[in-house]
Amino acid sequence: MSLPTPTLRTERLLLRPFGERDADAIYALQSNPQVLRYWDSPPWKDRARAGRFLASCQQMAEEGSGARLAVTRAGDGVFIGWCCLVEWNPLYRSATLGYCFAEAAWGQGFATEAAGALLRWAFGALDLNRVHSQTDTRNLASARVLEKLGFVREGMLREDCVVDGDVSDSWVYGLLRREWAQSPPGSAAG
Repeated sequence: MSLPTPTLRTERLLLRPFGERDADAIYALQSNPQVLRYWDSPPWKDRARAGRFLASCQQMAEEGSGARLAVTRAGDGVFIGWCCLVEWNPLYRSATLGYCFAEAAWGQGFATEAAGALLRWAFGALDLNRVHSQTDTRNLASARVLEKLGFVREGMLREDCVVDGDVSDSWVYGLLRREWAQSPPGSAAG
């Protein structure tokens, strides 16, 4: 079953399907050590990774397992990052939220705004009951994004990741449909 990747608009952002034109921008983002310092994989060093990333976005849509969207500023179309809903399981009505943004976009509420738009679409179109996410315990900015969106910290995975010899823990977050419906935290630009 396919899952067409949506195009979503917010006050300041456009979330759209990735295209071949995004190869250079996604490589620049994913090869930046500062951006990926809390990720469970090292920065890219091979430009071919961008092509494989774009192919995986298309495959995800065709398989119906999720949606990964490029995030651009609405005013000038500049690529600032991406947001995704992966591991969609229609039987359990669950999925996993993820995002990655360029340094120039940090601290401006773009991650909260983009993820909020994706959650509004997902809770409606996919009839989700639960969305979960994880973040490195050192990544306090990402934890704040999830908490602003209404996610609840449910636990910690100890020494969950080892990247370049650096061992780290991850916080596990969850957001239930009934919590979202009571007061959709992603409804306002953040």
